[in-house]
Amino acid sequence: MKIFYFTSTGNNLYVAKKLVKEIGGELYSIPKMLKEKNFKFEADKIGFVIPVYYMGTPRIVKEFLTKVELKSDYIFSIMTYGNMAGASTINFKKFAEREKIKISYGNELLMVDNYLPMFDMEEQIKKIPKKNIDENLEKIVNDIRSLKEFVVSENVGEKVITTIMQFYYKQNKGNVDKKFIVNDNCTSCKICEKVCPVDNIIVKGKPEFMHHCDECLACIHMCPVNAITLKKEKGSTRFRNSHVQLAEIIDSV
Repeated sequence: MKIFYFTSTGNNLYVAKKLVKEIGGELYSIPKMLKEKNFKFEADKIGFVIPVYYMGTPRIVKEFLTKVELKSDYIFSIMTYGNMAGASTINFKKFAEREKIKISYGNELLMVDNYLPMFDMEEQIKKIPKKNIDENLEKIVNDIRSLKEFVVSENVGEKVITTIMQFYYKQNKGNVDKKFIVNDNCTSCKICEKVCPVDNIIVKGKPEFMHHCDECLACIHMCPVNAITLKKEKGSTRFRNSHVQLAEIIDSV
């Protein structure tokens, strides 16, 4: 089994690692595969573990789908979200199949939402026990182990709101970093530069943003001194999945 993942605060890496631990296989970071131009893969099972962005698929994942060549009888996707998934899985399936990638199984997993303009991380962290993440993930693991055929359905309301959210995502492509503020806490450690999956940050004393941001917010969450803030963020608490080390996130890009 080969699993392709995209992570910014560790949620998706945690899920991907769990799958490999339970079923076996190898992990491949999507940003790294893009940079290495590594696009041909074959396995008995191939999976995607990715976050929901604006109730859809992150741009970097779509870019990978347009370039990758996969050979497998069973391809699955797991999309993690923290509030609403909308029609994200159906949209991912449709996009993948336009690129001749047939999705046999598509499911969603409720985790922690790291989107600071909408969510206070302190409150999100408090809710973790109620989300039954490991129990729900175990069900997905069992589905994949047994090669279950299934794709989460959508309703009309989810389809409409997803269309609106994805339009907004496209309209604001790359520009969100104009809302980032770097304060005097900055120590020029370059962690923000190292965790950026799209090479949007150059640290020259303080971080400089290149305006092709994909809005993963890894630079904000991973900063050890809270030196980067976002206008109108809901709180100062930051988040990294407790099962994932900072070094693993750096290595994933």
